[in-house]
Amino acid sequence: MKLAYICTEKLPSPAVRGGAIQMMIDGVVPFLREKYELTIFSVTDEALPDEEIRDGVEYIRLPQQDYEIHVAQKLRENTYHMVHVFNRPLNIPLYKKASPSSQFILGLHNDMLAEKKVPYETGQEIVRSVKRIVTVSNYIKQTVLERFPEAESKIKVVYSGVNLKEYPPVWTKEGQKIRNKYRKKYKIENKKAILFAGRITKGKGVHYLIEAFKAIAKRHSDAVLVIAGGKWFSDNGVNNYVRYVRKLAEPLGDKVIFTNFIPANEIPNIFLMSDIFVCPSQWQEPLARVHYEAFAAGIPVITTNRGGNAEVVSHQKTGYVIDEYDQVREFAKGIQFYLKNKQEAERVTKNARELVELNFQFQHVADRLMNVYDELTPKKEEPLFNRMFGGM
Repeated sequence: MKLAYICTEKLPSPAVRGGAIQMMIDGVVPFLREKYELTIFSVTDEALPDEEIRDGVEYIRLPQQDYEIHVAQKLRENTYHMVHVFNRPLNIPLYKKASPSSQFILGLHNDMLAEKKVPYETGQEIVRSVKRIVTVSNYIKQTVLERFPEAESKIKVVYSGVNLKEYPPVWTKEGQKIRNKYRKKYKIENKKAILFAGRITKGKGVHYLIEAFKAIAKRHSDAVLVIAGGKWFSDNGVNNYVRYVRKLAEPLGDKVIFTNFIPANEIPNIFLMSDIFVCPSQWQEPLARVHYEAFAAGIPVITTNRGGNAEVVSHQKTGYVIDEYDQVREFAKGIQFYLKNKQEAERVTKNARELVELNFQFQHVADRLMNVYDELTPKKEEPLFNRMFGGM
């Protein structure tokens, strides 16, 4: 069966510039290629050829300008049984016209059917025209159903995941080896490292974490704050918010480390070198994949009860969930809790690692996606003789 994945016009596949969608695709490809003839469409990038076959998977990369028109042209030139479109519902009518015989699946990693993004009548048409809507969390599912309750029978939740081979937990010999190497690299060998990983944007709440860390630094002279990420995925440029955050951190001197963008293959090392991970999101986070990464690495997680985050982080079971997400004192309280309660930190990290092992490996993600595709695949009718006589 021929299956096409259509990424957005923002980032290339594979995830050389990061991106949650691209990283999820990278993770499931080894499993999907065993069953499907897979083509992945994404945007061009100077680090990648425009077209290539990689490990049996066809990658087609098209210019960012008029990207959806270029994709539609490719769909007209080829036949795909199924087309999985990520995060761009407004492009589906164009793609469906280009490939009317294909079955379309809409993948949502964000609230892309929101009122401010898609007119109601257009949204209704999109919901009617797709066979399935796959959301990255129950939170995103509910945002769709609030506007389009008729989509109920078509929606499936498929959570993202991680490759556990890249995340030997910190309590293993291999995990300790990586941890020590990167703590030395960043000169934090004898420090308590608090980690933020992600884009430096206001919605991610980095300023709240820096303010909270000021209180932590007064109590713990050996504490450091590692801010891993840039303003936009691989873009390390400085905008007003990045400038504000850096200014906020100035009084803390070398206690705050800005790493800039971290390539996808380096991300596990950043988690493994850290002691506590904090996701201070202020916006309604669909469900940040950094939670799975911290779980896999075996470090305690502090997150906000925003969007889908609390679907995987259970307070005092697999992490620490903050309801008062815009209160600096709550972040300081959570960090202080784990710094003072080592046994509790070890307990929740073991629970969290087990949760990932049982539910959120890329094999699980691939299996759930394949179940969606299998539901849409016509079953071959059994020969009449077999139906009558059981094949004897």
